[in-house]
Amino acid sequence: MNSQSLKLRRHDIRFRADQTRVILRPFIPPNSTRVKNIVKRALTLSETDATDLMADVMRSFENRHFDLRAMLGAQCREVTSLMPQGTVLSEAQRMWVGSLFTCEYSLEASALFNPSVVLHPDQNGVDVGSVRIILSLRAVGEGHISSIEFRSGLLDGRGNIRFDEPDRRVATPEVIADGLHLKTEFHTKLVAMGCSNAMVTGLLKPLHARFTRSQLQLSLSTLRKKHRTISRDVKRVLDSAEWLLRSDYELRFSEAIPLSSRAIFPVSPNEKNGIEDARFVRFVDEGGRVTYYATYTAYDGREITPQLIETTDFLTFRVKTLSGKGVKNKGMALFPRKVDGRYAMISRQDGETLFMMCSDSIFHWTEKTKLLSPTYPWEFMQIGNCGSPVETDRGWLLLTHGVGPMRRYCIGAILLDKDDPSKIIGRLKTPLIEPTETEREGY
Repeated sequence: MNSQSLKLRRHDIRFRADQTRVILRPFIPPNSTRVKNIVKRALTLSETDATDLMADVMRSFENRHFDLRAMLGAQCREVTSLMPQGTVLSEAQRMWVGSLFTCEYSLEASALFNPSVVLHPDQNGVDVGSVRIILSLRAVGEGHISSIEFRSGLLDGRGNIRFDEPDRRVATPEVIADGLHLKTEFHTKLVAMGCSNAMVTGLLKPLHARFTRSQLQLSLSTLRKKHRTISRDVKRVLDSAEWLLRSDYELRFSEAIPLSSRAIFPVSPNEKNGIEDARFVRFVDEGGRVTYYATYTAYDGREITPQLIETTDFLTFRVKTLSGKGVKNKGMALFPRKVDGRYAMISRQDGETLFMMCSDSIFHWTEKTKLLSPTYPWEFMQIGNCGSPVETDRGWLLLTHGVGPMRRYCIGAILLDKDDPSKIIGRLKTPLIEPTETEREGY
């Protein structure tokens, strides 16, 4: 195939970073003595002073956020244990203390890029021939921390695209502290992390098929008491289970928060430095049930961990770790349905080559087959995918990106066999899209 025989339409839509889009974040110094000193100073103010100061805070910040008072109240509760015993606060004092331990964080201070697009779960009221879509974006903020944002739009039958104007306010979701975990899934992950199968079986035996974080923590406590001397095997199980509990979590947005105002910010320790390159796909199972999945890269500042996001409504999101020998590097992209009864994934194991993976479990990947290596000068440095394959009558269309001289990124395309996607039946020799002069600077 040659890209010159294909017709492309370049739209004039641009998504630019807006540093005024901010979220509320906790700002509690790690030094408890300093926190106590701040609280002590705050409590020296009279009720009148606290009321006046809070009125000024609300005038300056309330219209920038959805529920400022709720966040300030939560932050005050975080430092309650460091207040003098018997302290009773008025509403104004409670808000005032909370404001001292809260800050604004600019989600898009650096960049907004790496989009993926899926059909919106709600197609009500859309004209025939048009579809409502959801676009995800990687937002890079202060300190180069990445998060996920969303936009909604409309694609009509003539290929015209219109995106809704985003709300300036942004909100993060509630983190569900005691969410459910699947016993079989948890068992597989612990064994894949090198834990003794017998020990994992013993740890999980008292638990139901679905268990909560607190139930597992009780079982971990029992295991610690049973082994007075903590051996290497016991320590591995304890550490691995605790790590999984922190890494697998659930998020929930209020329905009152518009889609464009929902931001998924790092929660677990393994993603504290960023949630990178989410690739969303609308997955349809054998029964016709639709689930939206997104593979992404969790980054803790030193190591990367491929993870999976799951949602059906873009209100509740379940975040899960992936396991197995095939879970390496960056750039995993899930097929939108099972192929020959199995989950299928495009991945990059070595930083430069595309692989095809298949699995009976969406959370555990071991089988991998080399699919495509850098071949042409515009991709000599490395190749990767631009998201999940798209099913067509002719086969699976996979957009790729290639990195060539001066780390110049271009987009290419390959066509995979519909029944056996490990077979390439067509490939562009030249880029499908190359950057223009206006697309070369920054991100």
